[in-house]
Amino acid sequence: MTAQGTTVRTPVPHRLATTLLGLVLPFALMTAGALIALSWRDELPDPVATHWGADGPDGFSSFAGALAPLLLGLVLCVGAWALGFWAGRDGGARRIAVGTSAGLGTLFAVLLVGTLAVQRGLTDAADAPGVGGTIVGALVGALLVGIGVALIVPRDAPQPTSARVDPRAPRLPLSSTQRAAWSRTVASPAAVVAAVVAVTASVVLAVVVGAWFALVVPVALTALLAVTLVWRVTVDERGIEARSFVGWPSVRIPLDEVEGASVVHVRPLPEFGGWGYRLGRGGRAGLALRTGDGVEIRRTGGRVLVVTVDDAATAAALLNTLADRSRA
Repeated sequence: MTAQGTTVRTPVPHRLATTLLGLVLPFALMTAGALIALSWRDELPDPVATHWGADGPDGFSSFAGALAPLLLGLVLCVGAWALGFWAGRDGGARRIAVGTSAGLGTLFAVLLVGTLAVQRGLTDAADAPGVGGTIVGALVGALLVGIGVALIVPRDAPQPTSARVDPRAPRLPLSSTQRAAWSRTVASPAAVVAAVVAVTASVVLAVVVGAWFALVVPVALTALLAVTLVWRVTVDERGIEARSFVGWPSVRIPLDEVEGASVVHVRPLPEFGGWGYRLGRGGRAGLALRTGDGVEIRRTGGRVLVVTVDDAATAAALLNTLADRSRA
């Protein structure tokens, strides 16, 4: 930040790694799936089953039609990669984008191969067995690959600054010898309700149809929700940290990277596309758990993090005060 409080936007880092992991990898996975499917073409019925109901296959198409979902997968992967490539100044934002793209590539590839594998050697696709195991495997595989790839995305290098915090930003009247800390727990009520409904419905469905292996889905959903929908936000002499209820993942901004913090009104759906830790418009990373006030932290390198939390005004003012003090 310059003396006038103008944020300097640095180039998006690690674009090569973002491209290899977020574009080349999912493209390779879906290409491998398509090649495997092509090698089975003479062994598959015509038409092939592409949709299953409770009583078995209930949707059919040509072989080319079965491959068509890969085009949708490619479009989604390119979109996720583009977010990381063009707007991924923040390491967390890049991990979200790249992990999403890799997970989607895995999902579409496994679904294609799995649904066609059960039809090999059949003369009538209507005789194909169920694909519940394939769906569960695709979902679990996508989750594991997405998380694994996100973990190896290069992190941001430290970008400390000695410039004063934006003079327009709010402060708390603390003396140089006073110590202070602030902490709040924040959750997403709307997302929690939706999650409980989804988990309950999937459990009931698994029990009703007798597909016990499908219980993997609600278990995975519960684990995912536990690490994404309840967070503890803390401001102290180390900076600001948002940590999941179970301890991982976490996001931390040290004081020497804070250019200024302010209070903003956050609308998760239009600004970030949903609830949770997400990448929003303008490349902002957001821990957007509910509609309402949040702390917007402008950090070095043109990065921005938004965290929705109660008493955001105190959090922002304390963070600015501590950042100022650390540079005195």
